[in-house]
Amino acid sequence: MSVAALVTAAVIPAAPSAAAQGAAVVKGQILSYNDFHGAIDPPTGTGAVVNAGGVSTPAGGVEYLATTLKRLRAGSPHTITAGAGDLIGATPLVSAAFHDEPTIELMNQIGLQVSSVGNHEFDEGVAELIRIQRGGCHPVDGCQDGDPYRGAKFSYLAANTIDKKTKLPILPPVDIRFVGGVPVGFIGMTLEGTPGIVNPAGITGVTFTDEVQTANKWSNVLRTLGVRAQVLLLHEGGTQAAVTPTPGVSDCTGFTGPVVPIVAGLNPEIGVVVSGHTHRFYQCELPNRTGARTVVTSAGNNGQLVTDIDYTLDKRTGRFAGITATNVIVENGIPDGSGGWRKDAAGAYLRNPDTVDPAAKKVADKYRTAVAPIANRLVGSISADITRTATPAGESPLGDVIADAQRSYTNAQIALMNPGGIRADLDADQSSGGEAYGQVTYGEAFTVQPFNNLVVTQTFTGAQLKDVLEQQFAGYAGQTVQRILQVSAGLTYTWSASAPAGSKVGALALNGVPIDPAANYSVTTNDFLANGGDGFSNLTVGTGRVTAPGFDVDALVALLATGPIPPGPANRITTTS
Repeated sequence: MSVAALVTAAVIPAAPSAAAQGAAVVKGQILSYNDFHGAIDPPTGTGAVVNAGGVSTPAGGVEYLATTLKRLRAGSPHTITAGAGDLIGATPLVSAAFHDEPTIELMNQIGLQVSSVGNHEFDEGVAELIRIQRGGCHPVDGCQDGDPYRGAKFSYLAANTIDKKTKLPILPPVDIRFVGGVPVGFIGMTLEGTPGIVNPAGITGVTFTDEVQTANKWSNVLRTLGVRAQVLLLHEGGTQAAVTPTPGVSDCTGFTGPVVPIVAGLNPEIGVVVSGHTHRFYQCELPNRTGARTVVTSAGNNGQLVTDIDYTLDKRTGRFAGITATNVIVENGIPDGSGGWRKDAAGAYLRNPDTVDPAAKKVADKYRTAVAPIANRLVGSISADITRTATPAGESPLGDVIADAQRSYTNAQIALMNPGGIRADLDADQSSGGEAYGQVTYGEAFTVQPFNNLVVTQTFTGAQLKDVLEQQFAGYAGQTVQRILQVSAGLTYTWSASAPAGSKVGALALNGVPIDPAANYSVTTNDFLANGGDGFSNLTVGTGRVTAPGFDVDALVALLATGPIPPGPANRITTTS
């Protein structure tokens, strides 16, 4: 398919002939969100609230998101609802148990029209993403809920995900919508670094191209077609500075991140960048390559915010004449009348039934009912909250517990866990099915480890093990960022921030005995790491690879069954300057 055909396929019906008639400008609205991650249910525990500007507001849940979108659309004749990736992947059991079909069905229900892909759209590989877009039963599990899966009604855009054989994007690169007769072009893409943070096995047939070059390439195509008002849906972002009080949801305080240099290279026609990936909220104006200001937004994650982008288009030039953006919290709690929020006896926020969208709730309840017997099954217990909050050395109590679970599951000497695979805390007082304090359900365990990774054991020499740990730090063996692996009991070491790359790890020992460079050690990881995920190419050189039955969450469940399990000590890794 040619470039022209790709663009033509993305264009909805031709512009009305009266495009230039009437007023000189037309008003439009984009409602956007990002990193939904299948958050059908309102988030719980520490993630239940949006903390902004010194105020905590309970937020999220798809039936509340639907209501917020309807309220924001009211009175606007030209609204486009857009996403910036990671709608699916790393999802709770209510979505993941059905291969994220519930999330797509709900995105259809609440009116999403266009979205970029994100890295998590590739969690089950390219072929599965194509099925998610186009429909059809899962090739292994079929249509589990008894209904045919009809695919996404919205357009997934993947401008920089290129098929190695055809040299074309695997999904449309752009979408064009007409607002009062004026075309508005959308370009969608994930971050170029996607291969380093998804399982390599699922993306062998594609490459991911540079964000700036790709965006400008398709911007130029759109401009040639007469589309001069352009929006980039980009699954890459930034973050506001950590200050007190917490910056507001629509602030841009001390803003940094990969999106800044990307915007600095963009064509001026791209007036809006809807970003994501970092799970942070912000609304900024950043300079593009001409020095003009581009509006850059992000709505946090888990459907707890919606970005309301209001703009005007100049009908004569087809360009943006003005753009404003505000993040709106998807409130789901019942106010107590004093500026706070009502809670039940267990301390959980009481939900406000007046802000529930019945249609979205009907779809969500179908899947909640279907998954409840699995999700609410008690699997074990913990003695206190176990968090993924890391020490200065990069170790967390929950990381310790998960690494211990995988080592025990395989009887290996050592286990290593990637911190990005730990998606939630284990809260002792969280109740998803009426369980007592400290009891853990399968659904809660799955929310912590939702990827269904396999558990792999390989043999490494002591020298190879040290090389793996050295690759935690940027600048060694191709690693570009710092990622501290979580380690199982018995393995200890110290790392130095000031030491050169490749020589940061010292005092490496197992059960108090220094690691012998020439000796062999059995090491368990998930298959994401074993395949080189997160940049750990040194984990692909192990020998005698053996895959355990079940998934990584099964290892965690097996350990929890021996509980109550206490928080990990988070003292196995130390650091020096």
